[in-house]
Amino acid sequence: MEAVIMEERPETGVVVFNGREYMTDAKGDLVALSNVKAEDKLEDETVRKIIAFALDLSAQITRFRDHTMADLGSLDALLAQEYGAKIGGKKGNKTYQTFDGMMRVQVQVADQITFGPQLQVAKELIDECLNEWSADSRPEIQSIVTRAFNTDKEGQINKAELFMLLRLDIADQRWNRAMDAIRASIRVTGSKEYVRFYHRHAIEDGWDAITIDLAKA
Repeated sequence: MEAVIMEERPETGVVVFNGREYMTDAKGDLVALSNVKAEDKLEDETVRKIIAFALDLSAQITRFRDHTMADLGSLDALLAQEYGAKIGGKKGNKTYQTFDGMMRVQVQVADQITFGPQLQVAKELIDECLNEWSADSRPEIQSIVTRAFNTDKEGQINKAELFMLLRLDIADQRWNRAMDAIRASIRVTGSKEYVRFYHRHAIEDGWDAITIDLAKA
């Protein structure tokens, strides 16, 4: 029986099977390299090149983030031990700055929020109010309600618009019960730290964010 010799070349996507070169298609089938269109080979090569750089950059950012948090943690521990001082407020937000005031690192802690079943009760009460109020008397409230309860692209309730409802001063008993239901529905499920970096060229200048987000670069 003839021995099967197989070699995979992940950097090129080529599989060598008993001396013949193949590429694997999206169905998982082997296609002879000679039968793959030139434009498909070029596209495959380009995407593999870009992804290789992207994976390397992602790993660098991960290492940078880990080193940043470790360095800031060490600074916090040193200040606490040597001087009894602590940077940041009750919620954990912190700002670190160079002596000349030209560079700044901010750590912001954001609560991760979900909503309980009381939110559905609130929606029903709000709908009752809107149905009884004249259609043209409070169109701005109708607009806020519509945006608040429309799910965003991730399928989540629009939190910013929902919290805007809580700031409205409306003398209606059902409305106020709805607002109480919204407050009761709020669940803080955890928190996440965000690190942001800023610099400026002169002390009178505003802060310029150092962009690491690819979409904003």
